[in-house]
Formats: sequence, C-alpha cells, structure tokens
Amino acid sequence: MICVEHLSRHFGEGTDEVRAVDDLSFRVGPGEVYGLLGANGAGKTTTLRMIMGLLVPTRGDVEILGRYVTRHPEGIKRQIGLVSASAGLYQWLTPREILLFFAGGYGLSRVQAAARVETLSRLMDLHRFLDRRSATLSTGQKQRVNLARALVHDPPVVLLDEPTRGLDVVGSQVVFQFVKALREAGKAIVVCTHQLDEAERLCDRFGLLHRGQMRYEGTLAELREQTGRNSIVDMFVDLLQEPAAVRSIPA
Repeated sequence: MICVEHLSRHFGEGTDEVRAVDDLSFRVGPGEVYGLLGANGAGKTTTLRMIMGLLVPTRGDVEILGRYVTRHPEGIKRQIGLVSASAGLYQWLTPREILLFFAGGYGLSRVQAAARVETLSRLMDLHRFLDRRSATLSTGQKQRVNLARALVHDPPVVLLDEPTRGLDVVGSQVVFQFVKALREAGKAIVVCTHQLDEAERLCDRFGLLHRGQMRYEGTLAELREQTGRNSIVDMFVDLLQEPAAVRSIPA
C-alpha cells in the first residue's frame, strides 16, 4: 500500500550539502505497523513530509495505492491521516466543532460528517468532553482529539510522528489502543519515534534510520539476527558509536 522507492532529500549545495535522507526504500502493507526509527535528526520527519507530498524529493518517489506522490500530491493527501505531537487544537472550538470542520475540508457532507464524528467519539471515548472547549482539555484528551482528527476522512494510510511525546502512561496507552484498532481495520501505518522501547510494543517491522540511511530493516527477530543485539536500544547504541565519517556526504 505504501512503497518508498530510493527516496533522497538533500539540502544546500557543494561542500555545504546535507543528505537528510539518502536512498531510502521500504514498503508497508495493509494491516501492518512499520516503525521508522531513529535518533533526532536521523531523517524521520523529512521522510514523512515527502510521503505526504509536502516536500519534493531530490530523487526517488513514493507510491501509495498505485499513485505516485510527485505526480498526484493533492490526491495523495486525501489518502493519508497524520498524527503529530506538534499539532495543536483550536483552543476556543470544541472537539466536535474541530472534527466537523476537518470533515468538511475533506469533502464529507454534513450528514456524513456527523456520522463520522459519532463513530470516532465511540472509538476514542470522546463523549465526556466532545462539547467542551479544547482549551479546558487535558494533554491526554487533546491527543485523543488529534488521533480522531487524523481519521475523520477514514484514510487507508496513517502516519504517526512521535505520537506519545509529552504523554503520561495513561495517554500512551490510548495511542497503543489506537494503533491496534488501525491495524485491525487494515490501515497501513508508519510510526516515527525515538521512543524505542515503545516501538517494540507497537510495530510489526522496523526500519532503523541513521544519518539519513536505512541501516537495518526487518522484524525484531530479524534485526536481532542481523545485529547480534537483543534490543533496539542496544542496536542504536552501536550505530551512534560509529565514526562520523560513516555519514554519506558529497566528495
């Protein structure tokens, strides 16, 4: 459902050129949770922006449901739901008003939008605060609304960028339940995070991104065989200790 093909994004020119993402390829199927993992600055968010058509690749492309992002960026955006820890809410609107607003932006009729809000309210347990101003909500409640907003148009592809950042244990559990529901619904899911222990609980397969390059990919069992390490944290410790010269830079 998602096919990332030799994706690269470079910034700057000449000796100042930085390869934020360098020849990245991976696939994600329906009902699969793929963990795109890396430390801060590894290229995760840049990759998500290219998948969404918000950033034009230097090279390569992304295919979603048979359509290439560089050729159909607007159509692709309607197939994707994004959950980001940095996304805010309109503080003086209620969750219901926010969800209806975004549903309308995706072309749902008023009847369709109302039905979708009711479905998401049950799924995300929003009923208790659906008509309260967002400014009065707790961090965990706001994240529930963010999760619902990403699904208001029922997209087949969902991207989660640091979805548990700033959340306590209860709030993080909401995200885990959300991802489980998405998997059961057959969505193709990409989770970008540097919370590696949480990723082990969430994801079916993993891509370990380091300095813009895919260094290891596979299930947890396959990664253990490739690296000789038991946990993803230990795998990244090894990567972080590599000399800086390993980074791909122009000659």
